[in-house]
Amino acid sequence: MGQKRTRRRFLGDGLAAGAAAMALGAAQRPAGAAEPPLQPKEAKMHLGLVTYMVGARMDLPTLIKTCEQTGMEGVELRSTHKHGVEPTIDAEARAKVKALFAKTKVRLVGLGSACEYHSPNPDVVKRNIEQTRAFVDLAADLGAWGVKVRPNGLPKEVPEDKTLRQIAGALRECGDYAKGKGIVLFTECHGRGTSDPQRMAKIMEYCGHPSVCLCWNCNGVDIDRKTGSIKANFDLCKPWIQHVHIHDLYAGYPWRELFDLLKEMKFSRYTMIEMGATSDPVRVLRYYRALWETMAL
Repeated sequence: MGQKRTRRRFLGDGLAAGAAAMALGAAQRPAGAAEPPLQPKEAKMHLGLVTYMVGARMDLPTLIKTCEQTGMEGVELRSTHKHGVEPTIDAEARAKVKALFAKTKVRLVGLGSACEYHSPNPDVVKRNIEQTRAFVDLAADLGAWGVKVRPNGLPKEVPEDKTLRQIAGALRECGDYAKGKGIVLFTECHGRGTSDPQRMAKIMEYCGHPSVCLCWNCNGVDIDRKTGSIKANFDLCKPWIQHVHIHDLYAGYPWRELFDLLKEMKFSRYTMIEMGATSDPVRVLRYYRALWETMAL
């Protein structure tokens, strides 16, 4: 099994192979020379990177340099990864992180927490709310825009609507705290059952907080099985969509329709790459930027 690759790794390496075939100036570059920074074309929306999983093993300086080289305009720092940007870091470490981003055009868009509020155990929910506040404090100290949170399932022993209202109530409480710090919570369409756009729309309706928005996550459940379209589900959630996670742009999802819908709503925030690991992140991300521009411009 040592030689067996996961589907995500296979897709990532496939992108790398495609990137190598593109005329991005690599053919004229001496062997061993560094990749020059990519000069991206302007678009109304922006392209960034979630550190899960492409940047998971990069320290922060390497991550920022990689983003600069590949046209990534922003980054969402996923918790538990090598960059080490966690609520546990002290004031000195926070100042250093903020200073690193002050020296680059790469924006710290957000922090990717794993905070979730669906548990039937009140103590678990309380701990997640407290952890969300810690991430909000960190985001405010670093100058980030927001913090990603998520629902993560529907407990079988609890009526569905009760769980949706519980999630919404926790989001509202966290939203109150985030508003006071100038931070937005982007709620990822995530989890078995809870990733369904109709349920996510209900959560947002029940929550009704201006500092709580949706992160559209490009899940298979978005797609109408009869038509192959995402429009009906996207339109249902559109009032709350302020952040988007995107995956492999060449298959598995109606990507062009998504970008047309985003352009239709004049989306001007970040679409964030969340895809499998690769052995050649610079080439993959440069190629990804080129594909993205064909749809986003």
